[in-house]
Amino acid sequence: MEHQIVSHEKWLEARKAHLKAEKELSRQRDKLMEQRRALPWERVETDYVFDGPQGPVALADLFQGRSQLMVQHFMLGPGWAEGCAGCSFMADHVDAARRHFEHADLSFAAVSRAPINEIEAFRKRMGWHFQWVSSNKNSFNFDFNVSFTEDQLKKGEAVYNYRTIDPGIDELPGCSVFAKNEAGEVFHTYSSYARGCEQLLGAFWFLDMAPKGRNEVTGIMDWVKLHDRYDDSKSSACHSAAE
Repeated sequence: MEHQIVSHEKWLEARKAHLKAEKELSRQRDKLMEQRRALPWERVETDYVFDGPQGPVALADLFQGRSQLMVQHFMLGPGWAEGCAGCSFMADHVDAARRHFEHADLSFAAVSRAPINEIEAFRKRMGWHFQWVSSNKNSFNFDFNVSFTEDQLKKGEAVYNYRTIDPGIDELPGCSVFAKNEAGEVFHTYSSYARGCEQLLGAFWFLDMAPKGRNEVTGIMDWVKLHDRYDDSKSSACHSAAE
């Protein structure tokens, strides 16, 4: 994109005009968040039990004494060599953020269908510390429409993101939110899929303020890799050139 070079006065005029649009978007977002908080809840009737590093863990245990829980439906299926790069991109943001949101009554857990030993191996490789459990022995992933059966894949029909699609793969990403009352009852309050979880990807919002934006060439997140797969020599070369 070619950018017009203007005087400070012209730059300020354009920036103020854009600020009006930014403020309107912020106001609309505030309204949307208010509507989200007002959505009805549904009681979780299934007693989900997951495999954790220390043994069986119930869904209610994942709250860790808090009343709210966010679950990342992390794409790591049984036998996968490593987790999804996009899901890992989100997970890279969690440990820093949870230092704060845990003090605002919100817990976090990732859930994947891979056995717990495979999850733990990948978690340690990535250096993450958040809780991560396996749904390999229950129906949690299928009930929340992020994992798909062989029959669904053969038919090319499965529900994802609130519509019927051909998933093309047996795992897809998402996030779900739960609440627990004083009686210990657990409720499902919200789920979002596909690009619906983008707002949790803080690195994107840094890039969105820069001229190149997200720098995507062939598709969404086309440059994103597992953080131990980047060629750091390229970023080092760019840094040296800038100096």
